[in-house]
Amino acid sequence: MSETLTRYWWAVVLRGVAAVLFGASALIWPDVTVFVLVVLFGAYAFVDGVLALVAAATGEDRGRRGWLILAGVAGVLAGIVTFVWPGVTTLALLYLIAGWALVTGVLEIMAAIRLRREIQGEWLYVLSGASSVLFGILLALWPATGALALVMLIGGFAIVFGVLLVAFGLRLRRLRQERPHTGLGRAATA
Repeated sequence: MSETLTRYWWAVVLRGVAAVLFGASALIWPDVTVFVLVVLFGAYAFVDGVLALVAAATGEDRGRRGWLILAGVAGVLAGIVTFVWPGVTTLALLYLIAGWALVTGVLEIMAAIRLRREIQGEWLYVLSGASSVLFGILLALWPATGALALVMLIGGFAIVFGVLLVAFGLRLRRLRQERPHTGLGRAATA
């Protein structure tokens, strides 16, 4: 799994950049309508899911790609649902986003736990997963928040999540560059 992640570090960075762009868009235009929010979220979730599926399909370690496939399918399905039912209410969209954030966050934490034996710096992936879980819980607990607060919360979450993924991706890139000389992560120090 670490070989696949370090080889395709750029996919992790792209996921992070997409999240930051989505979050910035939500904060720059806080008066965004529910329909535009649905389209933005649907596009982000779909692209994020496709990138996760591409990372799973191009990896060599077939035994550990199940989590990437599950996260990819969840993202693609969340994106499709938002496009098929664009008239979804704010509350339904809120629960859809909360469920997606919880599922992807838990999957990222589980993947990071598996990675801790292979690389250093996996805490960034744990942190991105934990931020996703916290975001999902907050959305589920307070569904009556106003549309503006929802947009701000989504935008802030997406930026934090994206920055953490970019940092993790850049750490993977550094590990890939160091690998020929020092080995990969903790295995080199053992």
